Order: sequence, then structure tokens, then C-alpha cells
Amino acid sequence: MAEPLLKITNLHAEIAEDGTEILKGLDLELNAGEIHAIMGPNGSGKSTLSKVISGHPAYEVTDGDILFKGESVLDMEPDERARAGIFLAFQYPVEIPGVSVANFMRTALNAKRGEEVDIFDFQDELEGRMGMLEMDPAFAMRSVNDGFSGGEKKRNEILQLAMLEPQLAVMDETDSGLDIDALKIVTSGINRIKDERQEMAVLLITHYQRMLNYITPHRVHVMVEGRIIRSGGPELALELEERGYDWLREGAEV
Repeated sequence: MAEPLLKITNLHAEIAEDGTEILKGLDLELNAGEIHAIMGPNGSGKSTLSKVISGHPAYEVTDGDILFKGESVLDMEPDERARAGIFLAFQYPVEIPGVSVANFMRTALNAKRGEEVDIFDFQDELEGRMGMLEMDPAFAMRSVNDGFSGGEKKRNEILQLAMLEPQLAVMDETDSGLDIDALKIVTSGINRIKDERQEMAVLLITHYQRMLNYITPHRVHVMVEGRIIRSGGPELALELEERGYDWLREGAEV
């Protein structure tokens, strides 16, 4: 049996600045091609997990390990993890005034491929990806996230996902702040990329079932107080929508 693409064992992590422990012995395995969803209440550590996987310097791993393609990433810088094939779509994408979407994307692509991408090849590739995502070509000339609506910011994250072609996409509350029309556009983009890249694994981090109405996960995990306390199929998300999290908290405390 092939080894998991992502294997997290007994992961403990704290806020580097004050030592507050957020992740408290988390275990997770994700195979190539699979879609997993992590759900949980506010403050459960979901976004912290996404940042720790990507190497955010605000967090320090104190125990456990994160294996990606069989190798630990704990000593790798964030840019090394990205080049290795880990992509993080941010819950709150940063604005970069004065840097166009096209220039940002070409710089990122150059770094990932380790060589200068031909400008004409890049333009063809970018236009093709934007067409696939039904984006106006003029979008590429705008400054990254500067003045973007919530939906435009998330679509820009999906464009980056399409261009960079990672092996693992971690989507940190991509549905946050989206109305139903924007949610449909964003999830449609993710589904198109996944259909094209069957081997790509996706880790969806979300509060609510509604995103899973459009992207069907293979597995759903419930995270409470820094660890996963229940895993199941897509039906688990529906049960959470109906019953909330308290019944699981009570079971975890027994």
C-alpha cells in the first residue's frame, strides 16, 4: 500500500510568542487524490493546523511530526514547503498594492519551477487558467487583492492554485465571507482543478456544511480543542449541521 501523501502524528504546536498550546496531539493521514474536510467550532485550532503545515513562523511545533511524501517538513522554510508541493489558500488573503496579479503569479511560478518562465508561455498559461475559472482577463492587471471584494480575493487564491499545480492544497476557510453566488464560483473552480489533477489532495478547513454541498469529501474530521476527536464519511458533516458540536465534546470528555 502506498504511503500517505500527508501524515501527521501526535502533533503539538504552540504560539511562538507566548507558548500557548493550540494543537494537542493531532493525528491525520491524507492520501494522494483524496479530499478531506476538517470541521470544528471557533478556537478549535483548525486555522492553526493549516499554518503549521505551511510553516508559519508564528507557531512552534513542540512534539510530533508532519511527513509530506514520506519526509518531515518541520525543518523546511515556508518557501521550501511551497516548492515541494504544499499550497495554502488563506482565510484572509493579504493585499499587495503596486504588484499586479500577473507579476505576482509569474514570480511565484519562477520560484516553484526554479527557472525563468518564458513570458509568452506564461501569458498563454495564465489566460487559459483564467478562462477555465471564468475570470475577466483584465483581472490580471489589478494589484494583488487591493480593493478586491471577498469573492475576488478567494477567486484569486483559486487562480494561484490552478497555476502552481501543487500536490497538496490546504484551503483555510475558503468559504468564509462568501455569499452563495461567490461560493458556487469558488467551489466550481476547485472542482475543475481537481478533475484536471486527479492526484492532487485537498484539505478543506471549514465551519459549515455548505461548502461540502459543492465539494464532496472522502473523509470528514471533527477537530475540538486541538485534536481530531471523530472521523467519518460525508454523512458526518450533515450530522454536525443538524446536531452541532456539543454532543461530540461531551463524548470526548467521557
